[in-house]
Amino acid sequence: MNAHATPTPAHEIDPTGATPVMAQFFEMKARQPDALIFFRMGDFYELFFDDAYKAAAALGISQTFRGTHNGQPIPMAGVPQHAAEAYLSKLIRLGFKVAVCEQMEDPAEAKKRGSKAVVRRDIVRVVTPGTLTEDGLLDARGANRLAAVALRAGQAAVASVELSTGEVEVLAVAKEGVAPILAALAPSETLVADRLLSDDSLSQTLRICGGLVQPMPSALSEPQASETRVKRLYGVETLDGFGGLSPAEIGALGLIAAHLEMTQAGRLPALRAPRRAADADVMAIDPATRSSLEIDRTQSGDRNGSLLAAIDRTVTAGGARMLASRLARPLLDVAAIDQRLDAVEWFVEHRQLRQRLREVLKGAGDMARALSRLALGRGGPRDLGCIRDTLKVGERLAGMAGGAPDPLSPPPFELEHAFKALTPALHEGLSQFLTTLEHGLGPDLPALARDGGFVAAGVRPELDQARGLRDDSRKVIAALESQLALESGVPLKIRHNGVLGYFVEATAGKADPLFQPPLNATFIHRQTLANQVRFTTVELADLDARIAQAAERALAMEVAAFEDWREQARLLADAIQIASEALARIDVASSLAEWAEDAGAVRPVVDASYAFDAKAARHPVVEAAVKRAGEPYTPNDCRLDASGETAARLSIVTGPNMAGKSTFLRQNALLAILAQSGCYVPAASFRLGVVDRLFSRVGAGDDLARGRSTFMMEMVETASILTQAGPRSLVILDEIGRGTATYDGLAIAWACAEALHDTNRCRALFATHYHELATLETRMAFVSNLSLRAKEWNGDLVFLHEAAPGPADRSYGVQVAKLAGVPAPVVVRAREVLDRLESKDQSPAKLDDLPLFAVSQAVAVTSAPAKAAPSAVETSLADLDVDGMSPREALEALYRLKGLLTA
Repeated sequence: MNAHATPTPAHEIDPTGATPVMAQFFEMKARQPDALIFFRMGDFYELFFDDAYKAAAALGISQTFRGTHNGQPIPMAGVPQHAAEAYLSKLIRLGFKVAVCEQMEDPAEAKKRGSKAVVRRDIVRVVTPGTLTEDGLLDARGANRLAAVALRAGQAAVASVELSTGEVEVLAVAKEGVAPILAALAPSETLVADRLLSDDSLSQTLRICGGLVQPMPSALSEPQASETRVKRLYGVETLDGFGGLSPAEIGALGLIAAHLEMTQAGRLPALRAPRRAADADVMAIDPATRSSLEIDRTQSGDRNGSLLAAIDRTVTAGGARMLASRLARPLLDVAAIDQRLDAVEWFVEHRQLRQRLREVLKGAGDMARALSRLALGRGGPRDLGCIRDTLKVGERLAGMAGGAPDPLSPPPFELEHAFKALTPALHEGLSQFLTTLEHGLGPDLPALARDGGFVAAGVRPELDQARGLRDDSRKVIAALESQLALESGVPLKIRHNGVLGYFVEATAGKADPLFQPPLNATFIHRQTLANQVRFTTVELADLDARIAQAAERALAMEVAAFEDWREQARLLADAIQIASEALARIDVASSLAEWAEDAGAVRPVVDASYAFDAKAARHPVVEAAVKRAGEPYTPNDCRLDASGETAARLSIVTGPNMAGKSTFLRQNALLAILAQSGCYVPAASFRLGVVDRLFSRVGAGDDLARGRSTFMMEMVETASILTQAGPRSLVILDEIGRGTATYDGLAIAWACAEALHDTNRCRALFATHYHELATLETRMAFVSNLSLRAKEWNGDLVFLHEAAPGPADRSYGVQVAKLAGVPAPVVVRAREVLDRLESKDQSPAKLDDLPLFAVSQAVAVTSAPAKAAPSAVETSLADLDVDGMSPREALEALYRLKGLLTA
């Protein structure tokens, strides 16, 4: 058998005859057959059989063999315990599920049951993408959600949990509404009943939006079984306190509860009550639109270059996650939007206070994730320290806000409640817990409780005594060493190792007196080595026992203190989570005010109208890039009104390539997202009637996996828009119909524009190179023309990036080709063909006589004669009989031809 042999899955190997340790492994593998088993053995996590092959290939580590089972070598690979987190991270990113099997007792305890007893082991957690809580495995500024999708009686529901912070949501949606919700949540892992995977549309949605898709037995989503699991997860007798949950919502929550029971090995996370919502509560943005607008990631997957990166000035991890969540799901409730805007405006008006608050905020830790780790038994003293320090930051912030210098401008509703949540005095239990941590935790906190040294001196007298004996042992041992050397007259040292404990050591040449009376009554022989002899004494053995017991007793008292504080944190989870969310709200509002000041953004007016009125608006991402290059950005106006009362419903946008049509379209879509997320917008002014659905068809690629061309993808996305957009929707379309024949494309674009105007009756920007569409302005009641201007100057094209009323006069495609570096002969030929196409006596529909593939000479003229007369050189060449010429005659002919060229 070799390292490249095809492995037999461990769960198919006969466990009969296994050693006690291998029997443990087989038991764990039987419980988690589809997971890699991280089997703890001392300082390593070992993997066996096919797990070893998979892990070695994925992690780039050595795969070896150790021992045998049923006469065959056992494949093995391993990773050090201290570096396991990095290896776990890589495996999870590669899509593996990992079951962590820990040693549940000290080897010394196992030996008490017999010399052949093995250490008891058990699975303490199953690590999947949606259940990560460790800082090293998570993006501090990004959410890590576990989602579940359930369908019951035609009604769908999507539930999600952010295990690292305890946030839980459940959304009742129509079946077609699953895609926008999942795209907004961007889960790392999605649970779905296996029977639903036979639904092609839902499977496609999950493939695009759902992260790792985890099929679950359909029985786990049945309402009755799900209700039982959700009650058990929350420790309640009834779900009535969560509102009237529908069967689909209970089913989705039940899938999450089942998954958490399995992966967390019975430990209950600190979860908040489910926050219920419906698809009517947030702006619907489908996956294609979200991708094209680059809200939180560019189309290449990078955060830099996205809208989120451009406006993010948050200074806490929780604030960064909240800002990303708000941009992902803009609100529809005008009152709720105004509450967010009020908070931003207050910080804009209180600039100095804002700057002081932000400096204090920088000292806040990620309290929500620290609490989650503590609740799940994975936390340590540093997590308690994070809660202590962050609560103190909150207390300072509340005090600063309470002493605001402007009593006539108190904090608005959202900030007032946030500052109250951060005032421990208003929550007795939280105040007492903070005091306990302030006095109880020492200055240097280890990552793990078992490392000790984190309980402050003076908190527990018995702990101080044990520590005194442990820490003073060096002095005591040194004094005893001097005493024994003096009494014996033999040079000796007292040393320590893990086998013998403390012992007296003398060189072999000097140790003889210690074997003789009277010293042999004091020095008891333990071990003889080549150059040293080792002894003990009754006093040293007693001291050794007391020192070891003191260290063990001190550590046991510290661990007990940690467990006590951890339990207090768990019981105060709601208050701690509310305080953490309050900090995030303050961070988001103050950071948006900071960005608004930097970017010259203004407060939008969001109302229930159908208007879209932007004056001197800018694209936040492009403007930032242009400013970095030291160039000015040209702002633009845009006015739309679905009712047709104050502006056109549909604007046809024309202009040359590179003039900025796509930027203009995206810019206006991003303004709507910013406004309804509760952000200021980069414009001189902006009024928006709430947008319920946002659609963008800007650019597309092939979907080769499904056999779809670019044009097919364009038509699929266009069909989705035309079947779903309504009067409150905002639609931006770019170059519809360009992927097919000219007349087909024009016909499709024309029909789509008519449908948007007459049937969907939504606000729409329609960019096109089909200038024929400009005539729609005179044919339809609520259509206008806009064009991105460009001018020719000395043969070159200058882009003005200015959107002005009216259609573009031409496309300037040949000039753009020249700017792009197309070879000069090709540009000349293109200009020639264009001139002929645009001539009055030439019909675009009758191009049979146009010699598109005729050979043209590369001359710097815009036109050439259809057929040139042969030159004297060409005539002379044609008359030559090359095959019948002698070398001398050929040479004379060459001189003659050369003479004709110079004549």
